[in-house]
Amino acid sequence: MFDQGALRDELQSLKVDLASMLSSAGEDMLNSSKARADALADQIKAALADLGDVLAEENGQIGRLVADRPVASLASAFALGVVVGLALRRH
Repeated sequence: MFDQGALRDELQSLKVDLASMLSSAGEDMLNSSKARADALADQIKAALADLGDVLAEENGQIGRLVADRPVASLASAFALGVVVGLALRRH
């Protein structure tokens, strides 16, 4: 009724075709994932660079503020230390 050899050959060719389709689809997804990951990494690097610039500017402003008002800065640091010490002592 059925030619088993022909049916086996047809199934084998379908298996090979399916494997090649899945392989190419997998490679496409992998390449797409890598491209997205690279783009995200670039965005994160840019954001970190911007954050570093902002922090450097803020550090300079704080340094100038402390240099302009050393007594007030020292008193503020002392008061903060006392508050933190009391808070830690209670717990």
